[in-house]
Amino acid sequence: MASDNLRGSIWMVAAMAGFAVEDAFLKSASKAIPVGEAMALMGLAGMLVFAALARRAREPVFPATLLSGTMAVRSGFEVVGRLFYALAIALTPISVASAILQATPLVVVLGAALVFGEKVGWQRWLVIAVGFVGVLVILRPGLAGFDALSLLAVVGLIGFAGRDLATRAAPPALSNAQLGVAGFAMLGLSGVIILAVTSGIVVPAGMVLVKVAGAAVFGILGYAALTTAMRTGEVSAVTPFRYSRLLFAMGLGVLAFGERPGTATLAGSAIIVACGLFILAQQRRIGPASP
Repeated sequence: MASDNLRGSIWMVAAMAGFAVEDAFLKSASKAIPVGEAMALMGLAGMLVFAALARRAREPVFPATLLSGTMAVRSGFEVVGRLFYALAIALTPISVASAILQATPLVVVLGAALVFGEKVGWQRWLVIAVGFVGVLVILRPGLAGFDALSLLAVVGLIGFAGRDLATRAAPPALSNAQLGVAGFAMLGLSGVIILAVTSGIVVPAGMVLVKVAGAAVFGILGYAALTTAMRTGEVSAVTPFRYSRLLFAMGLGVLAFGERPGTATLAGSAIIVACGLFILAQQRRIGPASP
């Protein structure tokens, strides 16, 4: 199991690197074409790839189980997460948006307690509260440095947390490829929604298409690596490595976009990551259902 956990952890780091690069490509492409258009193209590309994988495995691309109530809830949260996080990536510093997203595991723990009735002791409640203080440190509400657009990332993390919670109840018969088709379909739908309420389509230049393709490729690779990670090692062992995404995002923000994360962003990020790691360490030691 130790070797499985090691392999799973490596896959998780690879997944987070892929997602961070995907974000960077999306942010760069959205400077030349509407972010909704970039998302729609990425969603179409991802759907085609995972549909091909499903067909290769002799699986139906759109099985009836995709229309179940649970999958409808999952898809709704997926749209919210994809839509608002993509807007956050396009309109705010990538380091700030990614830092806020790191609070997702805390929201998942909170949701598991409220929705599934999982027992959460006072220590975890305290850590969840401190983690949200970390988000407030980044947002700085009421201060001169507050950027209301950062709230887009907050809504995005709520969407992703809801998606993760709904995934627990998803039909087990659905394969990774079928879930990939559904996930990228929601990404494309999110792009169409943004386009419908904002600007129209812009014919992309060759280099812009390369950036969109890069976002799609790294998004697909990140999804595949994440799935492999979660099925290779123990969840409690590989999940902490999700936080490596923050390091990749901040590094890309500095190198590709000239961002300089401020003291509040760094301090808030440290608080969020520390709280998440504490909860994960506690889960590994006493189990997720312990008070």
